[in-house]
Amino acid sequence: MSKYTLESITVETSDGVKLRTRVFKPGGGEVKDDNFAIVLVHPYSILGGSQGLLKGIASGLAQNGYTAVTFDMRGVGRSTGRPSLTGFAEVKDVVSICNWVSHNLSLHRILLVGSSAGAPIAGTAVDQIEQVIGYVSIGYPFGMTASILFGRHHKAILQSPKPKLFIMGTQDGFTSVKQLKNKLSSAAGRVETHLIDGVGHFQMEGPGYDAQMVDLIIKFIASL
Repeated sequence: MSKYTLESITVETSDGVKLRTRVFKPGGGEVKDDNFAIVLVHPYSILGGSQGLLKGIASGLAQNGYTAVTFDMRGVGRSTGRPSLTGFAEVKDVVSICNWVSHNLSLHRILLVGSSAGAPIAGTAVDQIEQVIGYVSIGYPFGMTASILFGRHHKAILQSPKPKLFIMGTQDGFTSVKQLKNKLSSAAGRVETHLIDGVGHFQMEGPGYDAQMVDLIIKFIASL
């Protein structure tokens, strides 16, 4: 398995917010697809979510030959601006990062991956970005309580015709397996689910599951 290189840069959004961004590139010339990138969207800013939580997945993808990009959404870490409660301002962050990847890295096929609250934010961005060809959710908070904050994001991803993979632990405290299946029963396009038995929401976000997430994302990329 090859090493990877890491580059830190700042990307400016359409409304002038500056986002701290990291680009994980395959080392040693082991590039699987020189026109493909994975953009990862971190968990809820207000609960301490940051791009650091996605380093394990991003570096694992780079070691497997894929360019991966993480970033701190507005108001997180060294990114400017203020976080929003419902994640709609952050959709601009996702769109701006994807546009930057397409124009500056010349990578024109993008897989969007959202973790926890990053999943509804990424899901709303999917059809706003032509270069996005697929979507992966890690622990999408579809449940009743989380829907108070993120319910208005559901429609965009469920109606998108782009291929979708929903990964969730069966003991997720925000969304039950039944709630997930009910939501996805009306979804457009190709929809896949992968349930991890006995695993809770925050447990799956932890580093112990990074390698499994990398494997699942790589298998999904192969199907696109």
